[in-house]
Amino acid sequence: MPKEQSGLSLDGQGKPLWLSLELTYRCPLKCSWCNNPLDFEDYGSRELSTDEWKAVLRDARDLGALQLGFTGGEPLLRDDLEELVGYADSIGFYTNLITSGIGLTEERLLALKAAGLRHVQLSLQATQPHLTDALVGARAHALKLEAARLVKKHGFPMVLNVPVFRQNIGEIDAMVEWAAELGIEYIEFANIQYYNWALMNRDELMPSLEQVREAEAVVNRWREKLGKSMTIYFVIPDYYEGRPKACMNGWGAIHLTLAPDGVAMPCQEARVIPGLEFLSVRDKPLAWLWHESPLFRKYRGLDWLPEPCGSCSEKEKDFGGCRCQALLLTGDASNTDPACSHSPHHHLVTEAVAVTTRAMRFHKPLIKRSAGAVSTAFMEH
Repeated sequence: MPKEQSGLSLDGQGKPLWLSLELTYRCPLKCSWCNNPLDFEDYGSRELSTDEWKAVLRDARDLGALQLGFTGGEPLLRDDLEELVGYADSIGFYTNLITSGIGLTEERLLALKAAGLRHVQLSLQATQPHLTDALVGARAHALKLEAARLVKKHGFPMVLNVPVFRQNIGEIDAMVEWAAELGIEYIEFANIQYYNWALMNRDELMPSLEQVREAEAVVNRWREKLGKSMTIYFVIPDYYEGRPKACMNGWGAIHLTLAPDGVAMPCQEARVIPGLEFLSVRDKPLAWLWHESPLFRKYRGLDWLPEPCGSCSEKEKDFGGCRCQALLLTGDASNTDPACSHSPHHHLVTEAVAVTTRAMRFHKPLIKRSAGAVSTAFMEH
């Protein structure tokens, strides 16, 4: 069994420093890259109650958690969000709202601020209204821009999160210009990772390497122009990097995700891995789930690593990469992440890139996140 203290990064000292509460999988949008489960509609009746979420917050603080993200789905669809933010603030959490902005009225934002909300992370897909609305499957663009204006009006520090894919990668220049005019301090251009809905749409969503390099050049020009007035992150797709990312800074190292039904996970995608037991806070205490459960101990640390990871000089940087990606591409979560050029399975990534390059000439409709979309897509194929 891997030792809990092996290979922990950011030295969390065995504590879940970052807590992510997926309050609900309900959402007004239909994004084709959504990281929620393909069967998201099955969770609505199993969401934790207000009191159950408060118990989670208490137990997580006792474990040493400091940073808290309220996410989803769309967390604003929970009527008790203000109450949960207020409770989290009262017991010492730094609270962050991760939102699409849909439903973020001025009245609600002021209530959240009064409750103790400290930070907002808002997603935006484009500066062109028709493109945003087409990508998210809803009349959302104007609502998102208004949400961003309100967040800055009321003095919140804000991260503008821009998921990047082929359809919007050319928007980066305009996006930075707009954000700079509004006074946004941070932008994260995150080339999407291919899980769940994004994996189903990978051939259509993945940009070419040339597009990624052009976008990176645009970001670097803006960094030079804006200096310290804005921090711009640009996350390159690991399909093109040749090295895997240090997913969640290591499995069960500093990140703890709670799904709407209270299932505790090392990351929000972990439920795709078969053969693991996913227990809820309704079944076991959170402390036991974090420290002792077979799920969290399965890939924690470095002792479990296969070759060539076990003898790799970079293993304390990337921890063998992503277990979910290894599972989805190779069929075995214990394999070396195929994103790594040293992986015996790296050909799966290079082949996927080649397929994507060919597919760029023949566009297919994106499969939108919606109830029943998965079965319909499989029937069509």
